[in-house]
Amino acid sequence: MNMSPVDFDLIRKYNVPAPRYTSYPPATRFAEIAAETVLERIRQDYPSTRDLSLYFHLPFCQSLCWFCGCTTVITTKQEASAEYLGYLDREITFMAKMLNPARKVAQLHFGGGTPTFLKPDEIRRLGQLIRAQFTYAENIEAGVEIDPRRVVRDHITALREAGFNRASLGVQDFNPVVQKAIHRIQTREETEQTVQWLREDGFASLNIDLIYGLPYQTVNSFVKTLHDVVKLKPDRLAIFNYAHVPWLKPAQNILKGQPVPEMKLKILKQTIEYLSSNGYVYIGIDHFALHDDELAVAQRNKTLQRNFQGYSTRGETDIYAFGVSSISQTKDAYWQNQKELPEYYRVLDSNQFPASKGYFLTDDDKIRRQVIMRLMCDMGLDFDSLSLSLGIDFTRYFQDEINSLSDLEADGLIAINEHGLTVTDLGRLLIRNIAMRFDAYTSQRKETEFSKSI
Repeated sequence: MNMSPVDFDLIRKYNVPAPRYTSYPPATRFAEIAAETVLERIRQDYPSTRDLSLYFHLPFCQSLCWFCGCTTVITTKQEASAEYLGYLDREITFMAKMLNPARKVAQLHFGGGTPTFLKPDEIRRLGQLIRAQFTYAENIEAGVEIDPRRVVRDHITALREAGFNRASLGVQDFNPVVQKAIHRIQTREETEQTVQWLREDGFASLNIDLIYGLPYQTVNSFVKTLHDVVKLKPDRLAIFNYAHVPWLKPAQNILKGQPVPEMKLKILKQTIEYLSSNGYVYIGIDHFALHDDELAVAQRNKTLQRNFQGYSTRGETDIYAFGVSSISQTKDAYWQNQKELPEYYRVLDSNQFPASKGYFLTDDDKIRRQVIMRLMCDMGLDFDSLSLSLGIDFTRYFQDEINSLSDLEADGLIAINEHGLTVTDLGRLLIRNIAMRFDAYTSQRKETEFSKSI
């Protein structure tokens, strides 16, 4: 994909805070909620046989990466993970009793933090705890996030024994100047060794995470990292736009030398062109995949989905999440566990359900969630198809939103007619801004709720 030159005056116009739309409404709409209210919704859903997607948040890291926006617990005390597993055991056992045993686990994900903070035998134990309570689908997609700096050979073997077949490696940038600035020193050799172990143990899919917008990055330096990464032949790449939110993550105040928005956009533009010329498809916000990868195939077939883990091919699932701060999602509800570890422990010690925040979707929310998902996944909207699938007259229901799109069309972000809209190559860079036009809560948000779109 060779993209046209970018009008930076136009980019400055659209460089505003915007959700990433891994959910709709975004998690900033969540409010305090009684755990019993959530439990009643789960009980009502007991007859469901929809597939499950299980997410486990493993928050521990031995050191803090200064760019990080995740919910983490920084500790060098290895015994912390054993204690945490005990509480996960309680939560797994409690939730399994609430769900129809006929439901199969189609997806499993360990996120963090650093899941490989756990010792190999602890990974085996957690795998056994999950299998004791849930039944895996034959074609389960089981992914884990790995930090190559903190992994030994037996970690990979343990993960494979626990049923994992996909891995995502955090790299961020191979440039040593950038690594020093973000407090994450990671050699290329460490990453290469981890990739070798994963392939020796038969992992079916490899993803590598990078971030653009970090201190001292330039177009040329980031292309050098891309060159080194492509040589590892990952199936997918997640190339995230660094989210600068120091009011939420004070450690980000330490960072100096971040590229200006114009430079960030140049890096993204060059990234898209470089990867497109090396066999990768630009899926959309943050994600790339080989042409024959499931994500790319799903996008061509218009069956791609989006959830809290990003783009996914398994849409017809309910997400049940375990561990501190984890977020669950069903057809009509979201809920989030206690965000602080001591409180998460305290609630479970009291034999209570650890949900602390949540949101129940209205009928309008469900319609908009589907519209925004299709826009983010298909890079366009088919008004006639959406009218049928949603049971509405799309152009009448969204008349105000459609009328508001004229400036996006004039600026070259979309092409629109009476049957639908298509996002242009320029618009793909600003898809978050386009999605906001169909978001009912945009005008109610504070400036500090989200990072800027560029």
